[in-house]
Amino acid sequence: MSKFSKSFTPENDQEIIDGILIGDHLALDAIYKLYYPSISHMIIQNNGSEEEAKDIFQEAVIVLYDKVSHGDFELKSKLKTYLYSICRRLWLKQLNRNGAGYATNDIRDYEDTLQYEDDIDKHEELDLRFAQMEEAMNKLGEPCKTILHDFYILNRSMQDICEKFGYTNTDNAKTQKYKCLQRLKKYFFQSEN
Repeated sequence: MSKFSKSFTPENDQEIIDGILIGDHLALDAIYKLYYPSISHMIIQNNGSEEEAKDIFQEAVIVLYDKVSHGDFELKSKLKTYLYSICRRLWLKQLNRNGAGYATNDIRDYEDTLQYEDDIDKHEELDLRFAQMEEAMNKLGEPCKTILHDFYILNRSMQDICEKFGYTNTDNAKTQKYKCLQRLKKYFFQSEN
């Protein structure tokens, strides 16, 4: 029995990719339901027809299907962004083949889209790093978690930390902070694997 149903709305892009990989036709149906409207709108707004939008989207889905079917596909952006990028590229090619004079402006827009996708990739990478750091901090435990939080986030002095935790002097507090930082690095880099 398929995990997709007539009313299936995937929780994430990977569910759709997994569905394509196992040959579940409802995964492709979900792609059409979720992503075709924005592609159609983009093409119609750029002097295309509904029929052309369908053709371009079909080509993009075929590209996606081929890449996923090879088994080594790795989605590095949102699926919506990936499909939009392919459709935009295909549409610009078609505009250029048809000799549309306004395609130059669209190419600049396309370059802006690629820059936007790069920004999305950078933000997703940053979000991943923050999640890894949070996970590492949670593994750290006390008193290390509070020591590092007080020092790096709240900008408390080593003297304040020394007094708060009852260390005999700031050198002992610095040594403890250093050990905590080393443990944090270890947990952080373990979570990358």
